[in-house]
Amino acid sequence: MAGLDVGRRAREVRARIGLTGQYAAVDEVLTGRQNLEMFGRLFHLGGKRARSRATELLERFDLSGAADKGVGGYSGGMRRRLDLAASMILAPAVLFLDEPTTGLDPRSRNEVWDSVRALVADGTTVLLTTQYLEEADKLASRITVIDQGRAIADDTPDGLKNLVGGDRIEVVVAERADIPRVVKVVSRVTDGEPESDESELRVHAPVTDRVAALTEVARTLQDEGVRVEDIGLRRPSLDDVFLRLTGHRTEVSQTKGAAA
Repeated sequence: MAGLDVGRRAREVRARIGLTGQYAAVDEVLTGRQNLEMFGRLFHLGGKRARSRATELLERFDLSGAADKGVGGYSGGMRRRLDLAASMILAPAVLFLDEPTTGLDPRSRNEVWDSVRALVADGTTVLLTTQYLEEADKLASRITVIDQGRAIADDTPDGLKNLVGGDRIEVVVAERADIPRVVKVVSRVTDGEPESDESELRVHAPVTDRVAALTEVARTLQDEGVRVEDIGLRRPSLDDVFLRLTGHRTEVSQTKGAAA
């Protein structure tokens, strides 16, 4: 870890790592500033250094305006950013984040993402666990896919997507009866066998000549009077990768599908 033998130099390793758990571990009674100063003192910083470090981190995580307000009045995103700030008191070389955006609304999630990107830009190595594949896609330079406790794939986001294939054309129709016609039209331009999903009225297939394929399919379907709800070129998503590797979608994706 950080170039050190974990077994032999455990104390030095601990001094170089930070951890933010799944739920914010800050004190709601204290202000943001008081929380960070408290963590500084717990990490054996002197009073003056703890205060200056708290001020630095409040500015860095865009919390200066709420520094002297009780954390109980913070939004979910603000609490998570304060939690991240607390984990950075000692400026660790490696930061572990356990599902940092679980339960947050989209705006708060984006705020946390911005904070994580800033940490990485400043040179911190971040190891993040998440069930949100979109989050992994946006933040990670390398992804390990874990299913039922086993690591089943490890690569860059683009490398994982290439396991599924390249660009694909995707057509969503208004009527289920039109799916066979769409499959026939798409098969003329595809590099593989078109796949259809009758529950979502969707047909898709891989293509190489992207624009020409899209143009031909759109024109042909219009000429044949097929009512199209949506048509476009798509890159495989990490959800597609997970489905291909495991045979099922993530719990988050399944929940979204049930809710829809």
